[in-house]
Amino acid sequence: MMWNHFWVFPLYLLCSPAFYHVNAVDRNNFKSCEQSSFCRRCRRMKPGESTYELQLDTVVVKDASLSAELINSENNVRFNLVLTALKDSSFRLQIDEVLPLKPRYRVEHVLEGTPAEGRLEITGRTSSSVAVTAATGVKAVLSAAPFKVDFYNVNNQLAVTANQRGLFRFEHQRTKPVPKPEGEEENGGGEESGEAAVAEDPGAWEENYKSHHDSKPLWPTAVALDFTFPGAEQVYGVPEHADTLALKSTKKTDPYRLYNLDVFEYELENPMSLYAAIPFVIAQSVSKTVGLFWLNTAETWVDVAGNSDENVVSSIVNYVSGGTKVAQVETHFMSERGIVDVFVLLGPKPHDVFKQYADLVGTSFLPPYFSLAYHQCRWNYNDQDDVYSVSENFDHYDIPMDVMWLDIEHTDGKKYFTWDPVKFSKPLEMVKNLTDKGRKLVTIVDVHVKRDGGYFVHNDCENNGYYMKNKDGNVYEGWCWPGSSSYPDVLNPEVRNYYADQYKFDKYLGSTDDVHIWNDMNEPSVFNGPEVTMPKDLMHYGGWEHRDIHNIYGMLFVMSTYQGMLNRGGVAVAEKAAAKRPFILSRSGFAGIQRYAALWTGDNAAEWGHLAISLPMCLSLAISGVSFCGADVGGFFKNPDHELFIRWYQAGAFLPFFRAHAHIDTKRREPWLFGPEATMLVRDAIRKRYMMLPFWYTQFYINNQTGLPVIRPLWVEFPTDRNTFTIDNEFLIGDSILVRPVTEPGVNEVKVYLPGQSEVWYDMDTYQPFQADGYVNLPVDIRKTPVFVRAGSIIPLKLRVRRSSKLMHDDPFTFVVVLKENGTAHGNLYIDDGSTFQFLYNKKSLFISLAFENLQLSSTFVQKGHHYDTKSKVERVVIVNAPPSITKARAVRLKGGETTELETAYDANNNGVLTIRKPDLSMAEEWKIMLLSSEEL
Repeated sequence: MMWNHFWVFPLYLLCSPAFYHVNAVDRNNFKSCEQSSFCRRCRRMKPGESTYELQLDTVVVKDASLSAELINSENNVRFNLVLTALKDSSFRLQIDEVLPLKPRYRVEHVLEGTPAEGRLEITGRTSSSVAVTAATGVKAVLSAAPFKVDFYNVNNQLAVTANQRGLFRFEHQRTKPVPKPEGEEENGGGEESGEAAVAEDPGAWEENYKSHHDSKPLWPTAVALDFTFPGAEQVYGVPEHADTLALKSTKKTDPYRLYNLDVFEYELENPMSLYAAIPFVIAQSVSKTVGLFWLNTAETWVDVAGNSDENVVSSIVNYVSGGTKVAQVETHFMSERGIVDVFVLLGPKPHDVFKQYADLVGTSFLPPYFSLAYHQCRWNYNDQDDVYSVSENFDHYDIPMDVMWLDIEHTDGKKYFTWDPVKFSKPLEMVKNLTDKGRKLVTIVDVHVKRDGGYFVHNDCENNGYYMKNKDGNVYEGWCWPGSSSYPDVLNPEVRNYYADQYKFDKYLGSTDDVHIWNDMNEPSVFNGPEVTMPKDLMHYGGWEHRDIHNIYGMLFVMSTYQGMLNRGGVAVAEKAAAKRPFILSRSGFAGIQRYAALWTGDNAAEWGHLAISLPMCLSLAISGVSFCGADVGGFFKNPDHELFIRWYQAGAFLPFFRAHAHIDTKRREPWLFGPEATMLVRDAIRKRYMMLPFWYTQFYINNQTGLPVIRPLWVEFPTDRNTFTIDNEFLIGDSILVRPVTEPGVNEVKVYLPGQSEVWYDMDTYQPFQADGYVNLPVDIRKTPVFVRAGSIIPLKLRVRRSSKLMHDDPFTFVVVLKENGTAHGNLYIDDGSTFQFLYNKKSLFISLAFENLQLSSTFVQKGHHYDTKSKVERVVIVNAPPSITKARAVRLKGGETTELETAYDANNNGVLTIRKPDLSMAEEWKIMLLSSEEL
């Protein structure tokens, strides 16, 4: 979906698609830091002038926590500081006012439960500091004046320092000053810099932006804290931005902004806010990795710098070239409201940080199998006959497809949970036409509600007080797709329950458990609101202002959808295992959204730059917990040419979420509409995706269990190779497949970096080996996407591609075993029914360890007590770099000891590929295949 900026327009203009087709984002519709009063104040603080002091005589350590009092010496305002040791080598630091005029918002719904605490003890004291050590071996040293905290990892390396530069700021609550009589000094001549910054800032107490007024009824209350990462060479994270994966210095630009906004056809390589806001960073060096999670849902800005005058990179160059400076990265988090609540994740390796972060915010939901296949979407398919025709054409052109999507035009006048009575008059018949072929339907449910007396959702929300209110207590009315709209207060649990109920089959008539949901426009988008979103001084349940919770508003709406889809069939608690797993796509997100939904990168354009930026955008989300990410294939705006169309499918097939989508004004672009060559190559890309679905599903299960990203920057697996630190045009799927999509026009050669000094990478198409040795130049024609398998990997595939993934469920597996020089390889395979919660409640699943050692390939169950009666068998084993002396193979079923001689074929001309055909081994039992030379027969 998309938007445009206007205040009030006639409905006929709103409904005209051409009205929205513009060429680029208008930056003037969005604030800069200088136009945001709290960012302006926090950013103008001078390093080294901290006025905050820790009172060492108030330090108390009990069980897992240290508590103490912190004082601002400038005004004697007192704060509570609590430092808590967590069980996984992490710390939590919280700071709040001792006597606030009104309690500050403490974030709910983001953490997955209460973090598990460890033990903490004092291990050192001086007149100016106190040191505490956790049971896991990590340590924190708190200095008194000026206040700062040094955090050390388990290797006793200084990993991060809070308030090293003295930029900590906590604007205490106060009453608005009364203007002094004319002739008297406003500040009484006694205020110092921090207080003066508030007193002199014209936007501190109320603020105007364009025609919008923010009343700020609860005073200026910004919080800010700087974090220094000594030794770090790069820092990543704080999605969502259309920028490089490695964060750039912001010394000469705005900070990275975290404020969920509806930004269409966004600009590339700048720190402007987009649809999601995740305040999480990872700092990386060759010796350590550290993560930092700033738990604050208000508007936040993040400055990034190195220890040089200009940028992060120059300090690294100085370090690498033998200079005296040590690499260092600095960040500065600044939020409009809330408390200081930050988690320091001390690694020390990338995998450790991901697991520590997942312990806090949870892992991705295990997606239903179909959702990893190919999705076909457009704003909008015209009617149910159009949907049927498109589905039929996928079969005609022999292109697999799992999901058809319907945008806002399928509804009755933009009223969600309804169907257009003419164009979509028989939704159940339409759904059945799809499900008969193993396909699904996704429909859109946006957050805004049409103010229409004939619309049941509006009437319910109006009558029950479910809408957001202005500061004066009246229902807020904004403008979105339906025209005049209001917005549910999803901070209210009663409202979330109401929305969940709307997904029940007896309410959302025409839906079935094969209909899944798209929550769009949930930043929330308000066409006539400030910065195209809600005013900050709207009021939520519990007396909180919208500014307190803006960045989780969209996630709260998605939570309702997820709960509603779980309950929509009326499944009793005892039958939860049989419930279908929901698939939800959201545009807005915060940390924790991965527990409920996938994200996509929003309203991109059919341009090569937008194709290229989709890779670092999804990688940034993946390392911040959201692995299920993709970009609109082909570009949402504009019309791709033949080459871009093909290359986008080839790239999109290797991102976790694979959906084509387009604006209503664009030309139709189903895969067969660009000529025979494009049809063939798009078909090939989609078929490759379907062949790899077992591998993708396994990676998502591993992510669900461990928090390890499904797609990964190269440095995640090669953290000591600093050459990988700035590479974001290629990536890993799991730890074993490297993909370098072609994102440049008209090229016949690309550079690919192959990491790992002793690694060998095999071209997935030809099995040609490449010794890792930095960059290699590879020829690429329009058919080629460089994809490599890491030696030592076992890749599960299904090669019988059918019209949908459901029809492939019982098909046999092929295992590609790529041996290291020592003759070993390892991998995993996860199998369940692909749709229900039987895997969770009844242990109906198989997590299989595949290992090749000592000329034997074995399949063993990792989780004892789990079982799934899969009908799938082993159809073929392909062993790359196999010993040429092998001539035969023998299968052994471990359960009964039965042996079977197998047929083999060795191709010495194809990089030593040994193929074992038709082992006929069931994946529901453990087995091994032994390779035999002629002497052993």
